[in-house]
Amino acid sequence: MSKNASRQTVLVVDDSADNIAVFSKILSEKYRVKAAKNGAKALQIAFATVPDIILLDIMMPGIDGYEICRQLKKDSRTQKIPIIFVTAKDEIEDETKGFELGAVDYIAKPVSPSIVLARVKTHLQLYDNSRELENAVLSRTKELAQSQLEIIRRLGRAAEYKDNETGMHVIRMSYYSCVIARSIGMDDATIDLLLNATPMHDVGKIGISDSILLKAGKLTEQEREEMEKHCEFGAEIIGEHDDKLLKLARSVALTHHEKWDGSGYPKGLKGTDIPIEGRIVAIADVFDALTSRRSYKEPWPIDKAISFIEEQAGRHFDPELVAAFINNISKVIKIYEKNREECHVKDI
Repeated sequence: MSKNASRQTVLVVDDSADNIAVFSKILSEKYRVKAAKNGAKALQIAFATVPDIILLDIMMPGIDGYEICRQLKKDSRTQKIPIIFVTAKDEIEDETKGFELGAVDYIAKPVSPSIVLARVKTHLQLYDNSRELENAVLSRTKELAQSQLEIIRRLGRAAEYKDNETGMHVIRMSYYSCVIARSIGMDDATIDLLLNATPMHDVGKIGISDSILLKAGKLTEQEREEMEKHCEFGAEIIGEHDDKLLKLARSVALTHHEKWDGSGYPKGLKGTDIPIEGRIVAIADVFDALTSRRSYKEPWPIDKAISFIEEQAGRHFDPELVAAFINNISKVIKIYEKNREECHVKDI
């Protein structure tokens, strides 16, 4: 990298070639200097190269300095660049207007080299500090978000170990859910939330007795009622939050056993009164439960499970979502085949 390439960039905007020459002489020893003699060229350079600081003349033909500043502050690429107005005008109201538009400072013409260097140095340092702080915050926020996701995944897997020793169920059905969601046109951000929320669907099983969860035979009516409480237990464990991921996870935990015809639990919701995430996960959950080994049954063949899902369209499941599931069954089977291998408690 050349010495000049490593320098910070100052964009000088002035309709006078003489003024540009003065600024270039003052700044070029310490900074890389770019210049524009009109507003249109200034905006073109700023959007294309994103300089570190801009020295901006106010009084120019065509687009004046105020309008240039206004447009730069409206664009996300350039809105944080420090802008120093350079002007021969000294009225208080002109300075006030500049600061209201987002300028950080004024330099009066004729300029003093020492003042120009001092002001540029000061505002570049402030800008650098601001960017460093912003990057630190973004990095820490990313770390916290990743930690949150990891906790959610592991808690979901831990809950799954209550009645499924491999814990692979939450992985498969999470991806099945995403296949359905993508097929009906959900955006990538929502699909990503669903992928990370779905593993919490059965976290409420933590509150259910092992004697019920692991029972090999048919549950009694009382045991069935106790088992069905896991949806509300899950919602209570997750709690109510403004966070989008936790809000979606709570909804999935609470509604994935509701049925299209209203015969499900815990609220007996019907049709589109069931949140879309609950309707999606219902299909993914049942399909994986049918094709997996449990303490009380052997896994069903895939074709038999598919037939059951189709038969339950309009009864247990949303018919449109069943169609989406069946239309993408090759992707579902690929996920099933890829994630059949067992993992162990030590892998959590």
